[in-house]
Amino acid sequence: MDERFMKAALREAVKAAAEDEVPVGAVIVMENKILCRAHNRKEKRNDATAHAEIIAINKACKKTGNWYLDGAELYVTLEPCAMCAGAIINSRISKLYYGARDPRYGCCGSLYNLTSDKRFNHNPEVMGGILEKECGSLLTEYFRTKRKNR
Repeated sequence: MDERFMKAALREAVKAAAEDEVPVGAVIVMENKILCRAHNRKEKRNDATAHAEIIAINKACKKTGNWYLDGAELYVTLEPCAMCAGAIINSRISKLYYGARDPRYGCCGSLYNLTSDKRFNHNPEVMGGILEKECGSLLTEYFRTKRKNR
């Protein structure tokens, strides 16, 4: 685990907030280098699947020319949902590091633990709470501002 990669994901989350998207950012790292960066684009794309993790996985697959991302590490500012956890499992990402826990939708330990379900043929290593305060406060401030402006 390397905090500088979570900081890169946080910079992506800030970009999402500037675009009036839920501020979630992700980076995929291979061989200790950032392979790709992404942030939420659901509103801009009008696409329920345009989560930071999904966009990052798609970019990584294109860059590597392979859907099999064994050896890749995903850093994301918010605990992945069921859809994203499934994509992480299916793409064979080796390690997942996330910032803020998500008790409402998180499927990597909070609401459910999809990534450690032994019935799947792949279980990435998972570590949560990386720069949790910074990741969480960005989300809290975003939603506080949204509620004020209603």
